[in-house]
Amino acid sequence: MFEKVNPAHPDKVADRIAGALVDLAYQKENNPKIAVEVLIGHGICHIITETSVALSPDEVESAVSRIAGNLLVEYREVSQDEHLADNQIDGIHCGDNGIFKGVPVTEEQKKLTAISKQLYDTYGSDGKYILDGDRLILCQSNAKTINLREVFPDAEINPLGDWTGGTDVDSGATNRKLGSDMGDSVTGGGLHGKDLSKADVSVNIYAWLKAQETGVPVELVCAIGDDAVDGIPYEKIVETARAFIDRIGGFEKFAEWGLIC
Repeated sequence: MFEKVNPAHPDKVADRIAGALVDLAYQKENNPKIAVEVLIGHGICHIITETSVALSPDEVESAVSRIAGNLLVEYREVSQDEHLADNQIDGIHCGDNGIFKGVPVTEEQKKLTAISKQLYDTYGSDGKYILDGDRLILCQSNAKTINLREVFPDAEINPLGDWTGGTDVDSGATNRKLGSDMGDSVTGGGLHGKDLSKADVSVNIYAWLKAQETGVPVELVCAIGDDAVDGIPYEKIVETARAFIDRIGGFEKFAEWGLIC
């Protein structure tokens, strides 16, 4: 059983905005410290950023406009907590406490992701999809049910009828669709809107990559300030995650589909 949402889903729009602001921070510094929370919906976008790198309101509003359209932006920027900042003064150390899990992607997850991308490439609008064995449920905004049924004759399509979707229908928030992004690898840490020192980003990516490579689940635990995780220097784990993000095209692109892409 698996659920996937596409990049136009309101929660993913929030993730993409958060990712875009992290990208901006990395354009200004090689190792910025930043955490972004976004709540978006019904004409307004609230953003709170804890950061070591100042982002101008114009930069923030430009990112929101490009991703989500012309919305009222309420932006609050504060410095990172001094105790958390001190953890990184003499090098890159684990930036959070947490447990993490990497699980190989299943054929069901691959199949639904391919369907999700097919529909997004066709319509480019808000969509949510579920696959449970032979049962396929498709909710695709701005698409006629009759047309979708021609392509997916056995699916349950738009159960409440045709709909428009987007942030004028539903609100969105960062890290609310981790099941879509991570499948069976979900634990407590959110992937989006954070720099690479945060274990939620780097250790999650490391564990997931290791699971895909070995074909077996990976379970890890770390404490804030740790210099190594899984017997690997934390700085190396960060560089592994950095290479992964760079291959995808940045934090905003990572937010579009998550790890299962």
